[in-house]
Amino acid sequence: MTTSVLVPASLTREAEDKREATRKIGYVARAATVFRVDRLTVYPDPDGVGNWGSGFVETVLRYAATPPYLRKEVWDRRSELEYAGVLPALRVRSLTGSGSTESGSLRQGIVTEVGADGRVRVNCGLQHPISLPVPGDMDVGEGERVSVRVSSREPVRAKLVDEPLPGFAVDAADLDDALARDDAGLTVAASRYGEELTVTKLHHLVAQLRDGGQHGDGGDGPADGARAGDVDDAASDVDSEDADAADGPPGDLTVAFGAPERGLPAILGIDRPERGETGDDRFDLWLNTVPDQGSEVVRTEEAVFATLAPLRLTE
Repeated sequence: MTTSVLVPASLTREAEDKREATRKIGYVARAATVFRVDRLTVYPDPDGVGNWGSGFVETVLRYAATPPYLRKEVWDRRSELEYAGVLPALRVRSLTGSGSTESGSLRQGIVTEVGADGRVRVNCGLQHPISLPVPGDMDVGEGERVSVRVSSREPVRAKLVDEPLPGFAVDAADLDDALARDDAGLTVAASRYGEELTVTKLHHLVAQLRDGGQHGDGGDGPADGARAGDVDDAASDVDSEDADAADGPPGDLTVAFGAPERGLPAILGIDRPERGETGDDRFDLWLNTVPDQGSEVVRTEEAVFATLAPLRLTE
């Protein structure tokens, strides 16, 4: 399963100062960590970018995603990171479940030197950089980030492994390109103008994700063959096929969010959806995960938590 979250470069457009803008980005990074997001993509919004430029959100997210023990190695002093100290600690857990300081843990490292003897020196947050042999099926270069499996700290025993790095990756892409990725899976637009999330609708969404729901026409969707979330006629007809799908491995998921006072309809230049219907086929579903909201505005970082929490549920 690949879970991708798309946020606009205008994410911090209403922040009063750079400190508050940095803190908002930190909350998005926390949500991505808590709910095991694999990729955070920043998409452009030229008409909505605020005071700190189009690259501010991406830079701060990349910094937040870098393990603390590698930040001095990777990052120089930059104006975008002036208030990086207010970013919350992510405390990323290894996919194996072992902690980042325990034996057997998976750690992110950076190659500081490539030797001629098939070995590299890697800084992975231990007391000193360590020399490791490069497996025959791997090709690494200086400055590259690698996965290191540490089996013992005293004495140090570790090896390079071809495994996904802990935490989430950060990139930048046009919204259309991000939605067209091979691993986009079920594509959801988080919006107050979308269909309201209910317990019944959530069941069908989870079942579709477990059934490997595809973007567009790639999957069968809910049990009645309707599009994702369209369960008005099937609310009382939860069949065994849905139940079996909900017990399987999760499928790919992509969720897109808008910016404060500039939601997805404004960014995309389309009319506000009526019950989630826009005539725009880029998304499988427009979804409102905060129905009957008590505040006039749900901030983007709040919407990320509110949306990922139910979509990560299992039966």
